[in-house]
Amino acid sequence: MFKTNLNAMPRNVWILGVAALLTDLSSEMIHSVLPIFLVLALGASTVTVGLIEGVAESVASIMKLFSGALSDWLGTRKTLVVAGYGLSTIVKPLFALAYSPAVVLMARTADRLGKGVRGAPRDALVADSVGPEMRGAAFGLRQSLDTTGAFLGPAVALVLMLVTHCNYRLIFWCAVIPAVIAVLLLAAGVQEKKSTRDDGIRSPLRWRSLKTLGRQFWILVVAALLFNLGNSSDAFLLLRARQLGVPTELVPLTMVVMNITYMFSAYPAGVLSDRVGRFGLLLGGFIVYGIVYAGFAVVSTTWAVWILFAIYGLYLGMSQGVLLALVSDQVPAQQRGTAFGFINLASGLTLLPSSLLAGVLWAQISPVAPFAIGSFFAFASVAFLLLFFKDKTAPAQAD
Repeated sequence: MFKTNLNAMPRNVWILGVAALLTDLSSEMIHSVLPIFLVLALGASTVTVGLIEGVAESVASIMKLFSGALSDWLGTRKTLVVAGYGLSTIVKPLFALAYSPAVVLMARTADRLGKGVRGAPRDALVADSVGPEMRGAAFGLRQSLDTTGAFLGPAVALVLMLVTHCNYRLIFWCAVIPAVIAVLLLAAGVQEKKSTRDDGIRSPLRWRSLKTLGRQFWILVVAALLFNLGNSSDAFLLLRARQLGVPTELVPLTMVVMNITYMFSAYPAGVLSDRVGRFGLLLGGFIVYGIVYAGFAVVSTTWAVWILFAIYGLYLGMSQGVLLALVSDQVPAQQRGTAFGFINLASGLTLLPSSLLAGVLWAQISPVAPFAIGSFFAFASVAFLLLFFKDKTAPAQAD
């Protein structure tokens, strides 16, 4: 089953996946050590870490809304995809040059701004390239390739940390190389299909246009908003790992473990969603998240940390690509960019307050508190979906 889908997968999906692999390799080389760099090398507090991560990711998610809508209005996705990857690449040297948390904030925000520009148009381009009977597999493959880079990034960072005795700046410089290759690959390799623009839609963000996205789509947006109220930055997972006894130089390895299970579960989960439907898998992923965050709140041993990171990767594999495919199923093709923009906006609007809240709870109450809150909101979002979402697309059917 998996082999057949891979052989039939369009070229665009492969190129977008490999570019995502290279970019995530670059980004995770930086991100896996950045919280430790901020705290130990630059003297930042956990509240500052939360502020930096929250601002950066919120900017990215807000930008996804406008770039997704713009790609619908223009009827083209590739230009925005290349521009977004290019912006993230240009600003990466700033991490190596940073001597204050303010410079890291600027670099991280610009990097995530590039992610925001490319995110929704890229996902819409994946959806445009396949029919609904392969949509879960396509998003699952892209997520698996993406996560291969996310797996390799912390692994490379770990090796460099050990060899260079925690030379953070050298790691940041090395991260620029794969990012440049990704931009060149996208510019030369992606071939866009004919325009998806609907001339009857004057603006994708007008109220009349937004209503055509449908009730089920907006229920998914509200569920994502509710879920992400407790989904603070992964920086707090890394800090929690260090607090529970993981040596500083091995902290990046926790992300490697997480991404191994993410990498190997995303494509099978996508294929399974094409066969049996997406909604149950998405609910299962949210439940796994709630259990993992509850685990981070109560465990006290180092070995349990490694198990929780592995299970956290399973949550990502079960939910990330499946949610994108489920959104694609709910909306018209010419509005996919806008739809992906809104689903990402729901995440971004909550990440800043949730990350700030996590930092304050960590510092003022207990390191346990952010994870207890995260678990609560995960189960609340599951209850909301069970009450209000009516799945009419399981299993997916061809157009």
